[in-house]
Amino acid sequence: MHVLFEEEGAFKTATIVTDNDTSLQVETASGKRSKIKSANVLLRYNEPPPTALLDQAEALAGEIEPDFLWECIGDGEFSFSDFANEYFGHLATAVEAAALLLALHAAPMYFHRKGKGRFRKAPAEILQAALVGLEKKRQQALTIERMVGELKSFALPPEFSPVLSQLLYKPDRNRGETKALEAACSETGLSAAHLLQKCGAIPSAHDYHLQRFLLEQFPQGTALPATAAPLLPSGLARADVRAFSIDDATTTEIDDAFSLQTLPGLGWRVGIHIAAPSLGIAPGSPLDDIARTRLSTVYLPGSKITMLPETLLDCFTLSSGRDCPALSLYLTVSPEFEIIAHESRIEIVPVVANLRHHDIEPLFNEQTIAGGLADFAFRDELMTLWQLANACEGRRGKPSAMQGNFDYNFRIDGEISNAEACRVDISVRQRGSPLDKLVAELMIVANSTWGGLLAASGVAAIYRVQTGGKVRMSTSPQAHEGLGVKQYAWSSSPLRRYVDLLNQWQLVACLQGDTPPFAARSDALFAALRDFELTYAAYADFQRGMERYWCLRWLRQQGLETIDATIGRDNLARLDHLPLVQRVPSAPELKAGQRIRLRIESIDYLTLSLGCRYLETLVPAEVAASAAEDEVLEAID
Repeated sequence: MHVLFEEEGAFKTATIVTDNDTSLQVETASGKRSKIKSANVLLRYNEPPPTALLDQAEALAGEIEPDFLWECIGDGEFSFSDFANEYFGHLATAVEAAALLLALHAAPMYFHRKGKGRFRKAPAEILQAALVGLEKKRQQALTIERMVGELKSFALPPEFSPVLSQLLYKPDRNRGETKALEAACSETGLSAAHLLQKCGAIPSAHDYHLQRFLLEQFPQGTALPATAAPLLPSGLARADVRAFSIDDATTTEIDDAFSLQTLPGLGWRVGIHIAAPSLGIAPGSPLDDIARTRLSTVYLPGSKITMLPETLLDCFTLSSGRDCPALSLYLTVSPEFEIIAHESRIEIVPVVANLRHHDIEPLFNEQTIAGGLADFAFRDELMTLWQLANACEGRRGKPSAMQGNFDYNFRIDGEISNAEACRVDISVRQRGSPLDKLVAELMIVANSTWGGLLAASGVAAIYRVQTGGKVRMSTSPQAHEGLGVKQYAWSSSPLRRYVDLLNQWQLVACLQGDTPPFAARSDALFAALRDFELTYAAYADFQRGMERYWCLRWLRQQGLETIDATIGRDNLARLDHLPLVQRVPSAPELKAGQRIRLRIESIDYLTLSLGCRYLETLVPAEVAASAAEDEVLEAID
């Protein structure tokens, strides 16, 4: 005697060895013996052998139509074996009974299981809904199959256009379009971005990167609500100074300016003037909401997304020819360039000039200072401030600008909205110039002095801290070891950074004797710190990515096949003329500073990857000079 039984959701057959009341000992075709419960037995039979029953039953079950079965049976609960006798019109054989069991089991939409071997047909309305759903899935499968075929032929399915951004940046794996794209990528071996680019869905790699950033950081778009120009503060004293700023040619958010007055017999009175948008933006106001949401200006080559609306920037930027509200730090400086006193004021500052690097640096640089400066506007002021900067740097014992490092300026010719048609020019400017040092040192003085004022007054602020080589934001006035100051509170860029604006609110309240808007250890203060740190880092990553994109465009634009590079830390190569660091697996282990030549093998604008192969190690200049000298000596001998 043999049995058909159910175990762990599967139908199995075996031969009975011992038959007890509640259990059976059976032996399968493989010879394995096991004990099963009698309640799990669905059918006892003599023929055919266990090895043949299910095979024959499956073949017969394939001929049974579930629609016909559903029509044949009544609404009550039934046993498969009883229904088999009725369906076949005679006492069903083991194969026939098993076939009907398999047919019922394979049609869960038509028949609901009610126990082992027992079923009940689905109500008509439920069956109809299930059949509609099944047909929908079938149609979806056909649609996906069609879309996969179109994608493999590099044609964009019409369904893709409305959901293209979602497919590129936030794919929903429940959507048929996403399933089709994943299947096509698997079959073509291409990434989603590369496949869609071949289908014409990504005409601009620049926009591909830009839109990803905007979707993540500006999901509501970059447009700002219309805002009226804020009322400028009244009743502020007008400073008797001639202030001037020093910036590059593209700067429009001019945060800082300087002034210099001679104090007979004492030295000088140096003014550091910082734009004061805090006087026109109230904490918690709609303008604050805008700044709090954006947290910083976003910079990328050829464009930027400002933290503040243009109407407010126009009111508070330190443009020449205007009287501007400012927070001023006045330093009393001795003839030996010692800072012997300081004073902070909220006032109106007349700005008489916006000096630009490209105009001033040819006249004011290390060579012209050493050889004697020509006569030009603000020559004497720049010279005195530079001498003060040198003295401040010496007292700190830390350089304010990284000597030997470079700043890279990107000029994009053409409409940035059509980036692929633009031409990029990348110019290099070495850091540590007299102008760099002048500005950097005076900003360090302002940020450290005001940080100390806030700390001494017990007013909460956000500080830039560096200990153990790690830089972080903190509400505690701790040391910035890299700059060599006791505390450093960003306060000098309130038009471009929310932390500086927040600290300026605190400073203004401190100077006016008012209650600061942010209390120590307040949730709002910690939230602003956390959000700023995360957002500022994300903006910086995006800026580096877009600079890399334009560097790759420059390489292709120049038609270069090879390029020289310098080995830095971790055997990374820094390419000449570009802010581009590249790992070159084919290069041997080399010392830092070693010069090498690379072959440019591939450029991918979508992944921002550059493929380079090591060609040769270049002879260092000092080695080449020594070798040339040896050749001359050998010729003389």
